[in-house]
Amino acid sequence: MPELPEVESLRRSLEPRLLGRHIRHASLLRADICTPTPRSLRDRAAAMLQDATVASLERRGKQLAIVADDGRCLVIQLGMSGQVLVVDDPNAVSVHTHVHAVWTIDPGDSIMLFRDPRRFGGLRPVRSIERLRSIAWKTLGPDALVIEGAMLAHAAGASRRPIKSVLLDQSVLAGVGNIYADESLFRACLHPLAPANSLEAETWNTLASCIRDVLHEAISQGGSTLRDYVDALGRSGSATQSHRVYGRRGLPCLACGTALAHALVAQRATVWCPRCQPGSGRSPRS
Repeated sequence: MPELPEVESLRRSLEPRLLGRHIRHASLLRADICTPTPRSLRDRAAAMLQDATVASLERRGKQLAIVADDGRCLVIQLGMSGQVLVVDDPNAVSVHTHVHAVWTIDPGDSIMLFRDPRRFGGLRPVRSIERLRSIAWKTLGPDALVIEGAMLAHAAGASRRPIKSVLLDQSVLAGVGNIYADESLFRACLHPLAPANSLEAETWNTLASCIRDVLHEAISQGGSTLRDYVDALGRSGSATQSHRVYGRRGLPCLACGTALAHALVAQRATVWCPRCQPGSGRSPRS
């Protein structure tokens, strides 16, 4: 599932194609991917930002929102296989399958489309940017790209849960999923099963710093494409080439050569180095 670096890379690739441009027409081709489902064609058009000019693109964690100049917002969740693509040739839309929403963008008649073969993603209209931040995104924790150790410690420092479980909890930290939790814990030399309440203040600071570094590096590489993810121009991300532990179970650690261990943590496949990640944390890796 796309995580913060993939959604941020998508936002950055959409921004020059959408900012200040007018949405002339919007079509919701599959109504049940929009929650709440609009009841009429007029409601569908309004929910999809028809006749609005794009003022900004906001992101919180793994969620992206298109914000119109009249205050309307449309939240996009990619789920497992969702894609948002912008094409300049209207005829190019026909080559894509599983397209559930289409927007015509002026000037230039560009087409933006939302496709989602597995339909775990979706669209959510929100009436205003204020409601987006105070209600729609209220349950999300601090954005992982700006997380500080004190924020993490305050939100989860008393928890007995494994630190990997804590990082996956979007109410604690918005944006980190399985890939970047494993990579951040390796960078911080922390065992994924270490109880959160066993971490000291300096360890929280180290972990937060490693999370930010891992995410920024992944964004610079366009995110990780494991299967379906591409940005708005159809480009895959190359951050998979930098993964040190994720998806490498049983292979030698790239730092010390020890065979990487694996287990299920919070029902997610988890990989770590038994030598580099002993439990309480050591000096972080570069």
